[in-house]
Parts: sequence; structure tokens; C-alpha cells
Amino acid sequence: MEELKEIRLNDNRIILNNNLVKSGILPRVIGELDRDVVIQGNCVVEGAIYARNLEVEKGPLEVQGAIFTQLELHVNNDAKGKIVFRKAVGSADSIVSHAPGSSLMFLGDVNAKKVTLTNAFIAGSVFADEAVLNDSIVLGGVFATRSASINNCITGTFNSPRVNVSKSLGLLLPSAFSVEKISALPGTEIYSLSLADLGSLYKGSPQTKNSGKISINIDTDELKSVLNNDGGKQVLRSYSVIGKVLAADLLDIEKLNNHFLITAASLGNQLLTVYNLGADEKGNLIELTTDRLVTFFFEILHRKIDVQELDGSFELKDIISAFN
Repeated sequence: MEELKEIRLNDNRIILNNNLVKSGILPRVIGELDRDVVIQGNCVVEGAIYARNLEVEKGPLEVQGAIFTQLELHVNNDAKGKIVFRKAVGSADSIVSHAPGSSLMFLGDVNAKKVTLTNAFIAGSVFADEAVLNDSIVLGGVFATRSASINNCITGTFNSPRVNVSKSLGLLLPSAFSVEKISALPGTEIYSLSLADLGSLYKGSPQTKNSGKISINIDTDELKSVLNNDGGKQVLRSYSVIGKVLAADLLDIEKLNNHFLITAASLGNQLLTVYNLGADEKGNLIELTTDRLVTFFFEILHRKIDVQELDGSFELKDIISAFN
């Protein structure tokens, strides 16, 4: 890998191939604002990137600073290898990746007018006018001002005027929101992982009794609220298992380690130490590394790890006895 301590811009394109860039790729004068950056593979950029267009032809790639593009950040459809953006990524227009063969990781927030991602891991949240997510993990939320289309994903939550869901959608938090009623294709499964025993699943241990995923029915679990302000009224629909989460009073939530795992995955390289969940049967520490956590959540998404079901039903006498 050739080391570049300084990037000098002499034309409208910067092409990087097998390079270690020790600085950021930033314009110094107005004339340098309209330059494109092309990554041809095996590159590390230790600083931030500002470009008109940023094109990633293939990995591996690691960008340690923030990224902003005037037009588009685009990952080629046939890109392969590990592509890691360690800080926030933004675009005035679009962020696009349809590369199922790559391992794409955003370890901060993603913000653009239109975000279209396939097989991506986002440790933060997605902010967009229009968001289209396929086979992806979002530990934060999907917040779209116009519409969100979510196909076979796990997200923390979502909030958008229009939401289309297909295949499956797992929620890490108990509630999600939309203005119009969710549109779901027949056979779509929507469930909450807020009471799943992620800690035991991560360790490969038996899951705690009375833990598991809770199915969400978009008809019976919808709660319509009317919000009043000076400009008038707005209807907001929430899809929640809060009522069923009352059963959590029968559980020791801290032992599930859900928030611990999600926080470790979302903070990633910002943590000053690598945490662990103790040792396995062979005495090896079960460390909460970013790569291992990414693999874990994708294995849940792809059903390689089986999360038991929890119907969310409970009897009042059980809760009373638990308090007594």
C-alpha cells in the first residue's frame, strides 16, 4: 500500500488504488469544490472526505473521517470486500449501494435526500426524505420525511409519513411510528426484539424463559393519536408492544443485556476498551467487537440464529406475585 501524506488536486478526479492517505481529502480553494473521488480498492483514508461524487468501485476501504458529497456517494453493484465508514456520512443528494457482495458498514449516522442501501450495517440512524433499505441493519432509527421502504431489515424504530414493509421487519425498540397506515405485502412478518434474550443468543447459551420476539399485528397493535398544534391537527399512528412488555415485570431486563449489546455496537470504535460478556465453556472471552456484533445481528436477520417467540400474554396475578 503506497502512503500518501498529502493529496494534491490537479484535475477533476482523484483516483485512489492501493493507497494509505494520511490526511483528509478536502478542497482548499473554490475551484476544488467540484472534484470527484474514485476508490478502486485496498485504500485507507485517515481524514475526512469532501467531494462532488464519491464512487467506490470495490473494497477493502476504510474512511476514518466524516464524509460529505454534493451529489452522490455510490458503491458499485459488483463491489466486494469490506467497506467501512467510521464517522457520519452525508450527501446533499443521494447515498446509494446495491452491492450484496460487499460488507458495508456505517459506524455513524447516514443523512441524504435519498438513501438507498442493500446489505448494509448502520450503527447510527438514517435521516432522509426517502429511504429504501434492503437486507440491512439499523441500530438507531429510520427517519424519513416522505417515505420509507423497508425490506427484510432490523431497525431500532422508524418514523415516516408513509412506510412500506415487505418480507420481515424486526424492531429493537418497542414502538415505531407513521402518519399513514403501514403498507405490508402479504406474508410480511413484523416483530419486536425488545424482550429477546440477545445476551444469551450472543453467547450461544439457552434463552431465558419468558423472553423472545413478540409478533406485531399492524391492525390490532396500531394506536392512532391526534396531535394538536397552532397549525391544526395531525394524526400519528404508533405500532407498539408496550402493553405486552408489561410482561417484562416478570423478567430481569438487565440480564438480557440488550441495551449493552446495542450500545456497544453503536459506539463501536468510540469505546476506549473492548467489553465482554464473560467466558465461554472453553474459557475464551466473549468480546463485544464491532465485527462480531455485525455478524450477530445479520445472523438473526437471516434466521441463522433462532429467536424464540414470546406471545406477550400474561396474567395479572403473576405480576402481583412477582412484586410480592
